[in-house]
Amino acid sequence: MDWREYLNDTARAVSFLSRIAVPARFFEGHDGSLSRGVRAFPLAGALVALPAAATLCLMLLLDASPPLAAFAALAVQAVVTGALHEDGLSDAADGLGGGRNKDHMLEIMKDSRIGSFGAAALILGYGLRAAAIAEVAGNLPPIEAALCLPAIAALSRALMIWHWSALPPARSGGVAASAGVPLRASLHVALVSGIAITAALVAPSASLFAFFIVVLAAALSCAAFTAHVRRKLEGHTGDTIGATQQVVEIVALAALAMAS
Repeated sequence: MDWREYLNDTARAVSFLSRIAVPARFFEGHDGSLSRGVRAFPLAGALVALPAAATLCLMLLLDASPPLAAFAALAVQAVVTGALHEDGLSDAADGLGGGRNKDHMLEIMKDSRIGSFGAAALILGYGLRAAAIAEVAGNLPPIEAALCLPAIAALSRALMIWHWSALPPARSGGVAASAGVPLRASLHVALVSGIAITAALVAPSASLFAFFIVVLAAALSCAAFTAHVRRKLEGHTGDTIGATQQVVEIVALAALAMAS
């Protein structure tokens, strides 16, 4: 693998997954396709989660309560990412929960307004993640607890790519369809790097057992959500890709909280 190109892909992935400004030189000559660049999503996800991890660690070191530190970390993460995947979660929840059929579901997902299913998904998503992070913060020292955030961020982005590659586009003109289909080799790199980053950060911080439980729970939740989307839409959209990241992150954090 060309490491220079991989680092370029990582820089572009950071720009795609967050509001972090990336120098224009990384986009020179790039056609905008993500077919190969998705291989860098796990590393980019871990990097994007560093500000939230630093916030969690600093607040715990300053004797903030675990719930307060957890919500502060999630607030920082929302600012850094622009709530990109949370938007996908709410839109997917509205479409999959309120649509009568495939076309109606896709129409709802394109609507910028948030419905009751989307609002409930956001409230539950933030609440569950905050509770899980607070539990982890109560069980582990501040630095070790903070390192778990980029670990889960990397794993959830890796499985997000699996969802993307496992289904065809549900609509021909969507953002996900125009971004290209992940290359098989890029999917493999994403999965391996996502698991490797998770192992490197979770196993020493929590335990090897916690690492295995987290990966297993994350994989099962991704497979279950992907199967649900396949039944409902017969394909993926940008919203279901983002929702996959959120579902996996919620389940992985909950599993880590119970196993740590």
